[in-house]
Amino acid sequence: MTSLNKDLSPIFISEDSLFRLYQGNCNEILPQFENKFDLIFADPPYFLSNDGLSIQSGKIVSVNKGEWDRGESINDIDGFNMEWISNAKKALKNTGSILISGTYHNIFSLGIVLQKLDFKILNLITWQKTNPPPNFSCRYLTHSTEQIIWARKSLKHKHIFNYEILKKLNGGKQMRDVWSFPAIAPWEKANGKHPTQKPLALLVRLLLMASDKDSMICDPFSGSSTTGIAANLLDRKFVGIEKENEFIKMSINRKIELEKNFAVMKNKIHDLKIL
Repeated sequence: MTSLNKDLSPIFISEDSLFRLYQGNCNEILPQFENKFDLIFADPPYFLSNDGLSIQSGKIVSVNKGEWDRGESINDIDGFNMEWISNAKKALKNTGSILISGTYHNIFSLGIVLQKLDFKILNLITWQKTNPPPNFSCRYLTHSTEQIIWARKSLKHKHIFNYEILKKLNGGKQMRDVWSFPAIAPWEKANGKHPTQKPLALLVRLLLMASDKDSMICDPFSGSSTTGIAANLLDRKFVGIEKENEFIKMSINRKIELEKNFAVMKNKIHDLKIL
Protein backbone atom coordinates (compact mmCIF):
# COMPACT_ATOMS: atom_id res chain seq x y z
CA MET A 1 0.00 0.00 0.00
CA THR A 2 1.28 3.45 -0.87
CA SER A 3 2.18 5.91 1.88
CA LEU A 4 -0.49 8.54 2.35
CA ASN A 5 -0.71 12.00 3.77
CA LYS A 6 -1.68 11.67 7.46
CA ASP A 7 -4.93 13.50 6.78
CA LEU A 8 -5.78 10.86 4.16
CA SER A 9 -5.35 7.74 6.27
CA PRO A 10 -8.12 5.10 6.08
CA ILE A 11 -11.22 5.64 8.14
CA PHE A 12 -11.64 1.86 8.24
CA ILE A 13 -9.41 -1.19 7.70
CA SER A 14 -10.95 -4.63 8.01
CA GLU A 15 -9.35 -7.34 10.16
CA ASP A 16 -8.23 -9.23 7.05
CA SER A 17 -6.79 -6.00 5.54
CA LEU A 18 -8.62 -6.71 2.27
CA PHE A 19 -11.09 -3.85 2.70
CA ARG A 20 -10.03 -0.22 3.21
CA LEU A 21 -12.20 2.88 3.21
CA TYR A 22 -11.13 6.49 2.81
CA GLN A 23 -13.57 9.30 3.51
CA GLY A 24 -13.31 12.35 1.31
CA ASN A 25 -13.16 13.66 -2.26
CA CYS A 26 -11.77 11.12 -4.72
CA ASN A 27 -9.89 13.91 -6.51
CA GLU A 28 -7.82 14.45 -3.38
CA ILE A 29 -7.31 10.78 -2.58
CA LEU A 30 -6.78 9.07 -5.97
CA PRO A 31 -3.52 10.92 -6.77
CA GLN A 32 -2.04 9.46 -3.56
CA PHE A 33 -2.29 6.00 -5.16
CA GLU A 34 -0.25 6.64 -8.29
CA ASN A 35 0.14 3.48 -10.44
CA LYS A 36 -1.36 1.27 -7.70
CA PHE A 37 -4.67 -0.11 -8.98
CA ASP A 38 -5.25 -2.98 -11.40
CA LEU A 39 -8.92 -2.11 -11.84
CA ILE A 40 -11.19 0.81 -11.02
CA PHE A 41 -14.95 0.40 -11.00
CA ALA A 42 -16.77 3.73 -10.81
CA ASP A 43 -20.45 4.51 -10.47
CA PRO A 44 -20.24 8.32 -10.62
CA PRO A 45 -23.22 10.67 -10.28
CA TYR A 46 -25.64 10.32 -13.21
CA PHE A 47 -26.92 13.87 -12.67
CA LEU A 48 -30.56 12.82 -12.95
CA SER A 49 -31.88 14.34 -9.72
CA ASN A 50 -34.19 16.88 -11.33
CA ASP A 51 -37.25 16.77 -9.00
CA GLY A 52 -39.02 14.33 -11.32
CA LEU A 53 -41.10 11.28 -10.32
CA SER A 54 -40.80 7.55 -10.82
CA ILE A 55 -42.49 4.35 -9.62
CA GLN A 56 -40.83 1.94 -7.18
CA SER A 57 -42.53 -1.12 -5.71
CA GLY A 58 -45.85 0.22 -6.95
CA LYS A 59 -45.42 3.61 -5.26
CA ILE A 60 -44.76 7.04 -6.75
CA VAL A 61 -41.35 8.25 -5.57
CA SER A 62 -39.00 11.14 -6.29
CA VAL A 63 -36.08 10.48 -8.66
CA ASN A 64 -33.84 12.65 -6.47
CA LYS A 65 -30.86 10.76 -5.01
CA GLY A 66 -29.09 13.58 -3.17
CA GLU A 67 -27.30 16.86 -3.72
CA TRP A 68 -24.29 14.93 -5.03
CA ASP A 69 -26.44 13.81 -8.00
CA ARG A 70 -27.63 17.26 -9.10
CA GLY A 71 -26.04 18.53 -12.30
CA GLU A 72 -25.45 22.07 -13.43
CA SER A 73 -24.58 22.76 -17.07
CA ILE A 74 -23.21 20.30 -19.61
CA ASN A 75 -19.83 22.02 -19.30
CA ASP A 76 -19.87 21.52 -15.54
CA ILE A 77 -20.65 17.83 -15.95
CA ASP A 78 -17.88 17.42 -18.54
CA GLY A 79 -15.46 19.23 -16.23
CA PHE A 80 -16.41 16.99 -13.30
CA ASN A 81 -15.83 13.87 -15.40
CA MET A 82 -12.54 15.17 -16.79
CA GLU A 83 -11.17 15.83 -13.30
CA TRP A 84 -11.98 12.52 -11.66
CA ILE A 85 -11.12 10.35 -14.69
CA SER A 86 -7.76 12.16 -15.02
CA ASN A 87 -7.03 11.28 -11.40
CA ALA A 88 -8.26 7.72 -11.89
CA LYS A 89 -5.82 7.35 -14.79
CA LYS A 90 -2.94 8.39 -12.53
CA ALA A 91 -4.00 5.78 -9.97
CA LEU A 92 -4.16 2.92 -12.49
CA LYS A 93 -1.19 0.73 -13.32
CA ASN A 94 -0.12 0.83 -16.97
CA THR A 95 -1.84 -2.56 -17.38
CA GLY A 96 -4.94 -1.35 -15.53
CA SER A 97 -8.45 -0.81 -16.80
CA ILE A 98 -11.54 1.11 -15.72
CA LEU A 99 -15.24 0.23 -15.68
CA ILE A 100 -17.65 3.17 -15.51
CA SER A 101 -21.41 2.77 -15.05
CA GLY A 102 -23.86 5.24 -16.53
CA THR A 103 -27.07 5.97 -18.42
CA TYR A 104 -27.89 8.34 -21.25
CA HIS A 105 -27.71 11.17 -18.67
CA ASN A 106 -23.91 10.95 -18.44
CA ILE A 107 -22.58 8.14 -20.65
CA PHE A 108 -21.81 10.38 -23.65
CA SER A 109 -19.78 12.77 -21.53
CA LEU A 110 -17.88 9.85 -19.99
CA GLY A 111 -17.08 8.37 -23.40
CA ILE A 112 -15.77 11.64 -24.81
CA VAL A 113 -13.61 12.29 -21.74
CA LEU A 114 -12.10 8.78 -21.91
CA GLN A 115 -11.16 9.32 -25.55
CA LYS A 116 -9.70 12.78 -24.83
CA LEU A 117 -7.53 11.22 -22.12
CA ASP A 118 -6.27 8.53 -24.56
CA PHE A 119 -7.92 5.55 -22.93
CA LYS A 120 -8.62 2.62 -25.25
CA ILE A 121 -12.32 1.79 -25.07
CA LEU A 122 -12.73 -2.00 -25.04
CA ASN A 123 -16.46 -2.60 -24.68
CA LEU A 124 -19.77 -0.97 -23.88
CA ILE A 125 -21.53 -3.51 -21.67
CA THR A 126 -25.30 -3.21 -21.39
CA TRP A 127 -26.94 -4.30 -18.14
CA GLN A 128 -30.47 -5.30 -19.06
CA LYS A 129 -32.69 -5.12 -15.98
CA THR A 130 -35.14 -7.99 -15.73
CA ASN A 131 -37.41 -6.00 -13.40
CA PRO A 132 -37.19 -2.30 -14.37
CA PRO A 133 -39.59 0.27 -12.88
CA PRO A 134 -42.48 1.16 -15.20
CA ASN A 135 -42.57 4.32 -17.29
CA PHE A 136 -44.43 6.88 -15.17
CA SER A 137 -45.09 9.51 -17.86
CA CYS A 138 -45.99 7.10 -20.72
CA ARG A 139 -44.31 9.55 -23.14
CA TYR A 140 -41.32 7.39 -24.11
CA LEU A 141 -39.96 3.84 -23.94
CA THR A 142 -39.44 2.29 -20.52
CA HIS A 143 -35.84 2.67 -19.39
CA SER A 144 -34.59 -0.85 -18.69
CA THR A 145 -30.82 -0.71 -19.20
CA GLU A 146 -27.65 0.84 -17.88
CA GLN A 147 -24.31 0.88 -19.66
CA ILE A 148 -20.81 0.16 -18.38
CA ILE A 149 -17.87 1.47 -20.39
CA TRP A 150 -14.78 -0.72 -20.14
CA ALA A 151 -11.53 0.99 -21.13
CA ARG A 152 -7.85 0.42 -20.52
CA LYS A 153 -5.31 3.03 -19.49
CA SER A 154 -2.64 2.29 -22.06
CA LEU A 155 -2.82 1.86 -25.81
CA LYS A 156 0.31 -0.34 -25.62
CA HIS A 157 0.03 -2.48 -22.48
CA LYS A 158 -2.21 -5.54 -22.27
CA HIS A 159 -5.12 -5.48 -19.83
CA ILE A 160 -6.51 -8.33 -17.73
CA PHE A 161 -9.33 -10.19 -19.47
CA ASN A 162 -10.36 -13.60 -18.16
CA TYR A 163 -11.78 -14.81 -21.46
CA GLU A 164 -12.02 -18.48 -20.51
CA ILE A 165 -13.83 -17.77 -17.22
CA LEU A 166 -16.44 -15.64 -19.00
CA LYS A 167 -16.82 -18.28 -21.71
CA LYS A 168 -17.40 -20.96 -19.07
CA LEU A 169 -20.02 -18.79 -17.38
CA ASN A 170 -21.76 -18.48 -20.75
CA GLY A 171 -22.12 -22.22 -21.34
CA GLY A 172 -18.97 -22.58 -23.44
CA LYS A 173 -19.82 -19.71 -25.79
CA GLN A 174 -18.12 -16.32 -26.07
CA MET A 175 -19.57 -13.87 -23.57
CA ARG A 176 -21.56 -11.11 -25.28
CA ASP A 177 -21.85 -7.50 -24.19
CA VAL A 178 -25.51 -7.60 -23.08
CA TRP A 179 -26.01 -9.02 -19.58
CA SER A 180 -29.36 -9.64 -17.87
CA PHE A 181 -29.57 -9.21 -14.11
CA PRO A 182 -32.40 -8.32 -11.74
CA ALA A 183 -32.11 -5.33 -9.42
CA ILE A 184 -30.68 -5.86 -5.95
CA ALA A 185 -32.16 -8.71 -3.93
CA PRO A 186 -33.74 -8.12 -0.48
CA TRP A 187 -30.80 -9.78 1.30
CA GLU A 188 -28.46 -7.19 -0.24
CA LYS A 189 -30.36 -4.45 1.67
CA ALA A 190 -29.88 -5.98 5.13
CA ASN A 191 -27.70 -3.03 6.21
CA GLY A 192 -29.65 -0.36 4.35
CA LYS A 193 -29.93 0.55 0.68
CA HIS A 194 -27.93 3.07 -1.29
CA PRO A 195 -30.14 4.94 -3.82
CA THR A 196 -27.97 3.83 -6.77
CA GLN A 197 -26.85 0.45 -5.40
CA LYS A 198 -25.83 -2.11 -8.03
CA PRO A 199 -26.56 -5.87 -7.82
CA LEU A 200 -23.75 -7.83 -6.23
CA ALA A 201 -23.98 -10.43 -9.00
CA LEU A 202 -23.25 -7.76 -11.64
CA LEU A 203 -20.13 -6.59 -9.79
CA VAL A 204 -18.89 -10.12 -9.25
CA ARG A 205 -19.04 -10.83 -12.99
CA LEU A 206 -17.31 -7.55 -13.87
CA LEU A 207 -14.50 -8.24 -11.40
CA LEU A 208 -14.17 -11.83 -12.59
CA MET A 209 -13.82 -10.47 -16.11
CA ALA A 210 -11.22 -7.76 -15.53
CA SER A 211 -9.16 -8.67 -12.44
CA ASP A 212 -7.12 -11.50 -10.92
CA LYS A 213 -6.78 -12.80 -7.35
CA ASP A 214 -3.77 -10.60 -6.65
CA SER A 215 -5.45 -7.50 -8.11
CA MET A 216 -6.06 -4.32 -6.15
CA ILE A 217 -9.45 -2.80 -6.97
CA CYS A 218 -10.67 0.72 -6.28
CA ASP A 219 -14.10 2.35 -6.29
CA PRO A 220 -13.81 6.17 -6.11
CA PHE A 221 -17.57 6.60 -5.48
CA SER A 222 -17.95 3.54 -3.31
CA GLY A 223 -21.38 4.24 -1.79
CA SER A 224 -22.37 1.15 0.18
CA SER A 225 -19.29 -0.67 -1.20
CA THR A 226 -20.88 -3.36 -3.35
CA THR A 227 -17.61 -3.31 -5.29
CA GLY A 228 -15.70 -4.08 -2.10
CA ILE A 229 -18.01 -6.93 -1.11
CA ALA A 230 -17.66 -8.43 -4.59
CA ALA A 231 -13.88 -7.98 -4.51
CA ASN A 232 -13.53 -9.69 -1.14
CA LEU A 233 -15.82 -12.56 -2.20
CA LEU A 234 -13.26 -13.12 -4.97
CA ASP A 235 -10.23 -12.71 -2.65
CA ARG A 236 -9.26 -9.35 -4.18
CA LYS A 237 -8.07 -6.31 -2.23
CA PHE A 238 -10.37 -3.29 -2.16
CA VAL A 239 -9.93 0.44 -1.61
CA GLY A 240 -13.12 2.49 -1.41
CA ILE A 241 -13.50 6.28 -1.39
CA GLU A 242 -16.73 7.83 -0.13
CA LYS A 243 -17.80 11.25 1.18
CA GLU A 244 -21.02 10.53 3.06
CA ASN A 245 -21.02 9.30 6.68
CA GLU A 246 -24.21 7.32 6.12
CA PHE A 247 -22.67 5.25 3.34
CA ILE A 248 -19.36 4.78 5.18
CA LYS A 249 -21.30 3.21 8.06
CA MET A 250 -23.32 1.09 5.65
CA SER A 251 -20.12 -0.12 3.98
CA ILE A 252 -18.50 -1.09 7.27
CA ASN A 253 -21.60 -3.00 8.35
CA ARG A 254 -21.70 -4.84 5.02
CA LYS A 255 -18.07 -5.90 5.40
CA ILE A 256 -18.70 -7.11 8.95
CA GLU A 257 -21.73 -9.04 7.66
CA LEU A 258 -19.54 -10.61 4.95
CA GLU A 259 -16.96 -11.74 7.52
CA LYS A 260 -19.70 -13.39 9.60
CA ASN A 261 -21.56 -14.98 6.68
CA PHE A 262 -18.90 -15.47 4.01
CA ALA A 263 -19.92 -19.01 3.03
CA VAL A 264 -23.64 -18.13 2.95
CA MET A 265 -23.09 -15.09 0.73
CA LYS A 266 -20.77 -16.97 -1.59
CA ASN A 267 -23.41 -19.68 -1.97
CA LYS A 268 -26.01 -17.05 -2.88
CA ILE A 269 -23.76 -15.87 -5.71
CA HIS A 270 -23.15 -19.51 -6.72
CA ASP A 271 -26.92 -19.99 -6.94
CA LEU A 272 -27.06 -17.17 -9.50
CA LYS A 273 -24.49 -19.13 -11.57
CA ILE A 274 -21.98 -16.27 -11.40
CA LEU A 275 -19.22 -18.28 -9.67
